[in-house]
Amino acid sequence: MPQNEGSPHEGFEEELGAVLRSTGEGFSVDGRRELVSGGLTRGRRRLVRRRLAVIGGALALAAVGIGGVYGGSLLGPTGKATAAGTAAAPKPTAAEATEPSQAEKRRQAQMPQAQIPVKDIAAVIEANTPAGQWQFDNLDGEGQSALGIYDDGHGKAALSVGLFRSAGGDGEAGAGQVECPSRVHVEFDKCTSGTLPGGDRLMVIQGYEYPDKREETKNWRAVLLTKDGFLIDASEYNAAAQKGAAISRENPPFTATQLKALVTAEAWRPLLRQLTKDPKAEAVQEAHQPPAEPVGAVVQTTLRALLPKGLTVADKGGNGEYGFVVVDDGKGKSLVEINVQQNMGGAAGDLFGSGNVTTLPDGRKVKLTQQPGEKGGAGVVWWTVDTMTPEGFRVVVSAFNAGTQREAATRPEPALTMEQLKTIALSPKWEKLPRK
Repeated sequence: MPQNEGSPHEGFEEELGAVLRSTGEGFSVDGRRELVSGGLTRGRRRLVRRRLAVIGGALALAAVGIGGVYGGSLLGPTGKATAAGTAAAPKPTAAEATEPSQAEKRRQAQMPQAQIPVKDIAAVIEANTPAGQWQFDNLDGEGQSALGIYDDGHGKAALSVGLFRSAGGDGEAGAGQVECPSRVHVEFDKCTSGTLPGGDRLMVIQGYEYPDKREETKNWRAVLLTKDGFLIDASEYNAAAQKGAAISRENPPFTATQLKALVTAEAWRPLLRQLTKDPKAEAVQEAHQPPAEPVGAVVQTTLRALLPKGLTVADKGGNGEYGFVVVDDGKGKSLVEINVQQNMGGAAGDLFGSGNVTTLPDGRKVKLTQQPGEKGGAGVVWWTVDTMTPEGFRVVVSAFNAGTQREAATRPEPALTMEQLKTIALSPKWEKLPRK
């Protein structure tokens, strides 16, 4: 099979352009919000978390790879396929953890799992990829995913394909799962997303298994969201396993065009029809709906409106209750993030039980924390103001002395002081946000 030429990802970038053009009508590219909608948004609600992380929303990507709670990676820590039907997210490190809420855990536990023969999934994979030697795990089993090791003579490579219903149950609700993430939160070389003729949506992304690149394992991924709410998620690696295996080739074996051909193959449609809905599970999910969250980009725009004067916004984004900006006052970039959460009173003891906590005359608790960053950036510091009303309405704001937590510090301290962060967190505007 032809190999990419030039720089390690130059050929892939050219392929992405070809993928766009090959549709005839091409992509109608939507706004590139962070990959944080649908079930992933709910996954941000850490009702019983025992750490003070403000980093919700798009940072959940770090815990599940470049994907959503519908499946995450299909490979276990040894590269083996996970149990039939459910693809477990990789175990998050302290730097990556964004634990799903109890409501989301219940939703995942209650979701019915189709018993599709793994051999049928493997057959579609083999029929829609270039010639090569395949070795599949658990061919006699059943589930919603398949893991294979592919060898074209240039080095063995793991590939996983999973079939899922989107977290929202329809194509519109799951749109965030096929939108390119912000580089503030996810390290990747190239990503393109958009709408195909007919209404399906496709994301093709060239990234890494580890956001901090502590190992050179590459993860190239294509995710198709059908207009009726099904997800076909294919991930390939330049090693024989997702984690813990030696690099066997410079790049994963399949080009962007070939990944697109795989996930858009018509042969998936009969298998997707086996992902039937379960009325009982849907009733349980409906009974445990999380609290209403802010509508659209209102958290982002409110955060920007509350910033001190003299700051230039270099990047911005977010979704629902989460927002971020990267600001620069002429002395270096600084990441600022916010979460606005309702019904958090049950976590008050964990969040405000120790540390520098004060109680205001109106009953609001305020906790100030200054600590090192936790994502590997040299010299990064993390300043946080966490607040909660007696009714459990929480606003937590953080600032860093770098544009991302993964990169080295660009300045001695964040661009906002603790007092400025406190002013933002305690603004009455947060409780007046429109919600859905």
